Amino acid sequence: MHIHDVLNHKGHGVRTITPESTVRDAIFQMNRHKIGCLVVTDASEDIQGIITERDVLRMCGERCVDLGKPQSLEEDCPAQVTEVMTRDVFIALPEDTVDHAMGVMTENRVRHLPVVDDHRLAGLISIGDLVRASLGESKYENRLLRDYISGVAAY
Repeated sequence: MHIHDVLNHKGHGVRTITPESTVRDAIFQMNRHKIGCLVVTDASEDIQGIITERDVLRMCGERCVDLGKPQSLEEDCPAQVTEVMTRDVFIALPEDTVDHAMGVMTENRVRHLPVVDDHRLAGLISIGDLVRASLGESKYENRLLRDYISGVAAY
């Protein structure tokens, strides 16, 4: 199975944010859409980086004075996305296999890969998307093998 198969099933939509946006804006977007990251793009939609929940937590741990004290994130941590985003982004190509993408994610300890097709952002995959696709493929193969062993003709 390939990455383009995963995207065809889950969709090609990607939430993005600009480098000049505030981290607070990024947090609101991630919460509103129930997602774990945003791809950071410039005006020409070129990938500049990625901001993840992990990046936000790292920023809070380094910059925030007292997380237990009620105060505004903007007052305590006035930061732009460009200051905390991950700049070195690992990507996937549509023709990559699910196994290859899982290997890249595991080796580099990342949970999301933007998918780039012809130098353009074509989608975003998460480790959950890949696990789901891999399990689905395994179930299908197991069914075919059981049918073959039991002599059931597959139609």
